[in-house]
Amino acid sequence: MNGLSKGSVTWAEIDEAAHDQRIDNYLLKTLKGVPKSHVYRILRSGEVRVNSGRVGADYRLQTGDRVRIPPVRVAVAGERKAPPAGPVAPTLFEDDWLLAIDKPAGLAVHGGSGVSFGAIEALRVSRPELRFLELVHRLDRDTSGVLLLAKKRQALVNLHVQLREGRVDKRYLALVAGDWTDARRKVELPLHKFVTRSGERRVVVDEKEGATAHTVFRLQRRWPNFSLLEAELKTGRTHQIRVHLAHLGFPIAGDEKYGDVDANRQLAKAGLKRMFLHAASIAFRHPKDDQKLRIESPLMPELDRFLASLPKRQARLA
Repeated sequence: MNGLSKGSVTWAEIDEAAHDQRIDNYLLKTLKGVPKSHVYRILRSGEVRVNSGRVGADYRLQTGDRVRIPPVRVAVAGERKAPPAGPVAPTLFEDDWLLAIDKPAGLAVHGGSGVSFGAIEALRVSRPELRFLELVHRLDRDTSGVLLLAKKRQALVNLHVQLREGRVDKRYLALVAGDWTDARRKVELPLHKFVTRSGERRVVVDEKEGATAHTVFRLQRRWPNFSLLEAELKTGRTHQIRVHLAHLGFPIAGDEKYGDVDANRQLAKAGLKRMFLHAASIAFRHPKDDQKLRIESPLMPELDRFLASLPKRQARLA
C-alpha cells in the first residue's frame, strides 16, 4: 500500500494476498520505516482498528476486512540503489502458485544489513503483476541454486507447514577440502547462533545452548585433496551445512566465514572465486493438489569449470 499519510488516517481493504496474515506482521510490512515498537504501541492503544473494532496483535486478517491505520511518520531512508527492472535470475519452475528461480552466488535473498536489495525486492519490481510474492525459504548470499517463492498466501502457509514437519527434501552440493571417506554420514550437532561485537553473525557447534541440527552427507566424488558431497538438510538452521563441515575438519572450498583463509586465497588464484555450495534440488508436495514436485538446478558453470580443472586422472568415483 503506497497511500500512507503522515497527517491523516489511512483505510486499507484486505484482499486475498493478505488473507490470514497476522495484523502485526501486516503492519510491519506495510509501514516500512516505522519502528517496530511504534507499530505495537498503536496496536495496543487501539489506534489501529479492523472493521471499526479493536484487535490484538495476533488477529488474523480476513479478505474484505477494513483496517484503520493512524497517521504515522515514516523514517526517510538514505539513498539506496534501486533493484534492477530486468530478469533477476533464470526461472526453473512457475505456475499460478509458485515461482522457483536459479539464484546466482552473490545475490542476497532480501535487502538489509548493508544490502540495498535482494532477490525478493528485485522480483517484485520486475514482476509488478504479482500481487503476492514471498520467500518460502532462504539461501545464503554466496550460495547458488534453487530458491522457492510463493505467489499465494495459501501456498506459503502450506509450504511452511511442510518445512516444519520435515517433509521438504532439500539437497545441496558442496566441495570440501580433505579426503572424505564415508559413503554416507549422518551428522547431528547442535548449533548456536550469535552476533559478535563487530556485528558479524556467526554460528558454532554448542552442546549446551545449540538447537538441534541434522545433516546427511553422501560422497559423490573424490580427488586427492578435495571431496564432492551431497548434503541433505533434515533441519534448516542458519549456516548449518557450512558449520557442520567446518567443525568436522572439512571446510567448504571458498567459504570466507568458516573456511581456511590461506587455502581460499590459493583457490581464488586457481579459478574458484566463490564458495562451492549449490542448492541442487528441492522436493515437496504441491500446495494445490498434493502432488510430488521436484525442482532441480544444474551446477553453475563456474563450479563445473573448477571441477573440470581438477586432475581428472586422479578422480575416482565414490
